[in-house]
Amino acid sequence: MRICTCLLGLLAVSANLPAQSDGADPLHIGSVTVSGTIHERYEDWDFFDAKGENHYGYSGSLLRLMFSQNQQSYDWGVELAAPILLGIPNRAVQPAPLGQLGLGANYYAANHNDQDAASVFVKQAYLHLKGEHSNERFGRFEFTDGGEVTPKDETLAVVKRDGISQRLIGTFGFSDVQRSFDGAQYNYSNGSWNFTAFSAIPDRGVFQVDGWGWVKTPVTYAALTKQATLGSSKAEWRVFGIYYNDDRGVVKTDNRSAAARAKDLGGIDILTYGGHYIQAIPTVAGTFDLLGWGALQTGKWGLLTQRSGAGAVEAGFQPKIAKALRPWLRGGYFYSSGDNSATDNTHGTFFAILPTPRVYARFPFFNEMNNRDLFAELMLRPAKGLTLRSDVHGLWLANKNDLWYSGGGAFQPWTFGFNGRPSNGATGLATLYDISADYQWTRGLSTGLYFGYARGGAVVAHIFPGDSNGTLSFVEANYRF
Repeated sequence: MRICTCLLGLLAVSANLPAQSDGADPLHIGSVTVSGTIHERYEDWDFFDAKGENHYGYSGSLLRLMFSQNQQSYDWGVELAAPILLGIPNRAVQPAPLGQLGLGANYYAANHNDQDAASVFVKQAYLHLKGEHSNERFGRFEFTDGGEVTPKDETLAVVKRDGISQRLIGTFGFSDVQRSFDGAQYNYSNGSWNFTAFSAIPDRGVFQVDGWGWVKTPVTYAALTKQATLGSSKAEWRVFGIYYNDDRGVVKTDNRSAAARAKDLGGIDILTYGGHYIQAIPTVAGTFDLLGWGALQTGKWGLLTQRSGAGAVEAGFQPKIAKALRPWLRGGYFYSSGDNSATDNTHGTFFAILPTPRVYARFPFFNEMNNRDLFAELMLRPAKGLTLRSDVHGLWLANKNDLWYSGGGAFQPWTFGFNGRPSNGATGLATLYDISADYQWTRGLSTGLYFGYARGGAVVAHIFPGDSNGTLSFVEANYRF
């Protein structure tokens, strides 16, 4: 309730926000630039009612300090990160099928059952070689699939950021530790064309504050992206392929019995191939936008054959009326396949690989596995730097014989990275209503508020019969220098 009051307060004063000013100039030590970020978030979780601690709050901070140098033919960067978690709940991890009651439980389980945890580690350490059309990056760095090219068109840039980037490979930027990769990246750009190749091993992190080591789940990505002009419209298409391997020998999360899963510690080798198309269409009434994304998967899931797929279609409209509010209406549908049988030789659940779930699940009690998501969204931009957004999502499991999945992929050697709860033969997951407010006060300072309310369906009610409704609220601040 405290955070809800703050959110309403920010909405009330939005019309009288002060003018933005520039932040401080970058710091320099000789030719070396010193920059960084300070992130602070307080989260209040009221997870679906269960035995244990489903209602709690905790603080998460992330301090990042970067040393970098930019030369004509190369640049380099070394970044230190210091995550600090305070007040993590100690009774939010419950036996199956209740599982981990919100992200506070994830942090507790990943950090040796400590309620307070902190660490310092190298977040990035890379060398970037630059040529006329191509460039290469080596070392430890951040990478997001679909984020290798940013469209110049403002509408396309936002659509790509919110509907394409990080669906399958991401930094897990919502977490208080985040994810980096150790490996290499190659980019070749010529006019409107871009080719990107990336191969790396993800680092530990996400929920575990110790981000030093590796998680031996290598991933290789290649994509060809093309910017296009169609009359007055701007468009972009991409085709991509991803190879993912996991030979850690940990028990997988799927809909087979516990005994069957314990006997199958074989590796995962999955090839994902797909593409996207986005377009912004200006008209006399306003700007329309279109999005299409899809992927298919083949390979092996231990002893099983992998056969799965996912797709998304979205559309939006920014009318020229109500210019003071700059409204943007969007809607769409997402589908990812689930597994129909726990006893056959095929694994039909779409595997989300190493995504940033919160981009597509703002209240992250679900992810892009065995999921159907029908949504409508309203965005308002009544002042420079201020964005108000509200979504409504109807959520169902794609297959009643599969699980209700959550999580964002491998983040430590000894846990699989995805969790699953039984469907009990139902498909209705939840209806999610949320609202957020984000404001850029200066070039370096921004704040955000969020409130989400999930009204659980039959899947949730079977597991959490006491109260199948849940909420997530948070307030955050970010300072860049």
